[in-house]
Order: sequence, then structure tokens, then C-alpha cells
Amino acid sequence: MSVTTYQLKRVDLIFKNENDWKQILSKTLKRKKEDIINSLISSELKGRGGAGFPTGMKWKLTSEAKEETKYVICNADEGEPGTFKDREILTQVPHKVLTAMAICAYVTGASEGYIYLRGEYKFLQKSLYNAIGEFERYCEEIGFHFRIAIFMGSGAYICGEETALMESMEGRRGEPRNKPPFPTDSGYLGKPTVVNNVETLVHTYTIFKYGAKKFRDLGVQYSRGTKLFSISGDTPIPGIYELELGMTLSDFVEEFGDGDTKAVQVGGASGFLVPRKRFAETQIGFQGKLTGVSLPTGGSMMLFNSSRSMFNVLNNYLDFFEEESCGQCTPCRVGCQQLLKGIHAVKRGDKPAVYLNKLLKLSENMQYTAKCGLGQSVGNSFASIVENFREEMIF
Repeated sequence: MSVTTYQLKRVDLIFKNENDWKQILSKTLKRKKEDIINSLISSELKGRGGAGFPTGMKWKLTSEAKEETKYVICNADEGEPGTFKDREILTQVPHKVLTAMAICAYVTGASEGYIYLRGEYKFLQKSLYNAIGEFERYCEEIGFHFRIAIFMGSGAYICGEETALMESMEGRRGEPRNKPPFPTDSGYLGKPTVVNNVETLVHTYTIFKYGAKKFRDLGVQYSRGTKLFSISGDTPIPGIYELELGMTLSDFVEEFGDGDTKAVQVGGASGFLVPRKRFAETQIGFQGKLTGVSLPTGGSMMLFNSSRSMFNVLNNYLDFFEEESCGQCTPCRVGCQQLLKGIHAVKRGDKPAVYLNKLLKLSENMQYTAKCGLGQSVGNSFASIVENFREEMIF
């Protein structure tokens, strides 16, 4: 499907509550490991956490690692502001996620898996343990030995980053590691590890059930398949929707806006704020950045109408980043503080409006010098808000 023929329509694959997970698991475990990997690669599935790394390639690299002990981790540390889809997946269709983890274990040679569950999602523990118990009993029946445990996070945003997540699991402070080595070579406890987002795993289930072609036929070139969107803000129909990738923000706002949408925050606080004048040229997908091509998103889509102050929006984002910075690297630790102080100084009149240009330069430097995605992404929302709504930063 090309960009020019894209039509926004809702899809129902992820939350379709099918009770055939036992058949899917048994059938897939009989396939050759290479065939499963090739199927994922040909589907062109990219990670749904926001980074967009090819899922099939991640499984392939881990499977090729020369270690006997390997791990599979489901990243359920859903901490991005405005994102609330993964908890619904784990509530409504947990067996799809567990099945995908088991197939990943089969392909890579792992025997243990973990669900790293966000601390605020403790209420999901009981139902997840029940699902895991049923799942493991069936695995034993068919002679597949794979154990899944739940590891509770402590509410730290930084632990959504895969290496900080593993540091936390190993009993240390949740701080990002240097890369390389990558988790596919040296991950949890120094062993090859696949870390996949909840939604990424559930998409692999769709591919195992329906085939790579059905998945690839959805979406557009470079952005195949569907995506779950957590839609909030100034919209008459907030909620979670499964849509094909490739839509423009004009399509999106026409469907979900309130008739007065002046901006959409794509990808949560770490994403980009797109003004009304750029709706038509901005596509939701994995190719490019805010250049009139496309924007990736982990799922959060926040709509703002004319009643909203963009200064207040930016202030909230910076306050969040300052609080959630792990403090490990100076660009993020100090940069977040200075950006927040800076916009308040301009708003009060203590600094001239031109000072915003210095702050933009600081946010750009953070993108290049911060150690992990948290500090690197602060400039996304900062620059896109300041550049498009500069007058609201001053008056």
C-alpha cells in the first residue's frame, strides 16, 4: 500500500481475543528456527517501543550468540507520559505475549523469560501469575521447558531503556550501560538477551498466526503493519485504537480531533509536537524525523486545542524530565535543569527573548552528548514547541 492510497481505518488484530494460543504455540514450535526468523524479517516488523529496531534481526543476532544461557525479557515498563496500551494487552490478551516469549525462547535457545512490569502496574500481578501458571502447565504438557517470572520495577522512567532495565533486574541502580556490547551479545547477567516491548511481542503472535504477508500488507513502505495508539487530550473519543501505520496527522486529527486541534504531541514527552500547519505533511511511521517525511511513536498521541498554553505543556515536560533523569551524565542532569530555569527566566522577563536561541542550542547539544535516549530526546519536544510556538514562551 502506497502513501497516496492510504486510508485511515481501525483494525482489530491485537485485542481479538482468540483462544487458539495453544495451537499457535504447538504449530510454531514444530517449524525450523531459521524459518521463524526469516518470517519475522520478511514481515518487516520493527520494535513498537519507539526505536524501531527490526525485531527479526534482534532475534537472529541473539540466536547466533555463542552462549548456552540466554534470556527473553518482555519490557512492560510503560512509563512514557500519555501511553497506556501495554497494560491493556497484558490484561486482555496475556497469552499472546507469553506465546511470543516462548517462541522467542525456542528460536534463541533461552529457557528463562521475565516480564519487567512497571511498578504502578502491581494490580496486574495476580492475573498475570494466573495466566503464566496456565501457560507453563501447557508448555510442560508438550515437552517445552520454559519458565516465566515477573520482575517488578520501582516506577523509574529511565528503566524503560533496556540496559537500565537489566541493571535494575541485577539489583543495581537503574542507569543505562555503555553500548557496545549490545544486549544481544551481553545482556541480563552478561548473557545474550532479547528485550522486546509488550506490543512488539503481540505483533509477532499476529505474524505467527496469519503469516508475514498479511502483516506486511498493512501499513506503508518502511512502516509495515499496525500500531496501537494511546489517544488522549482534547479529543471526544480518547482511548486505545489499532491503526495502520502511514497515516498523516491530517487524517488522524480529522478522525480524533475536536475541531480545534492546534497541535499534536507524537510519541509522548520524548516525542515531537507538530503544529497545525504541518499536519498534512507529517506521516506517522519509522522513516525520518520532523522533516515532512514521517515520525515514529511508541504509541502516545496527545491532542491540544487552542485553549492550551504551549508554555505550560513544555513546562510540564521539562519538569518531568528533570525529575526522571538518573543523573548519571552531565548533559542530561544539568541540561534539564537549565532548560526549565531558562524558559521561566524568559517568561518572567529576566532574560531577553533571544535567550531562547541559547536554550535551543543547549537542547541540541544534549541530543549529541547525553548518554541515553532520555537526555537525547529532551530536545525533541523542547525544539518543536519553542520553534513553533515561540510567542507563547514570551508573552
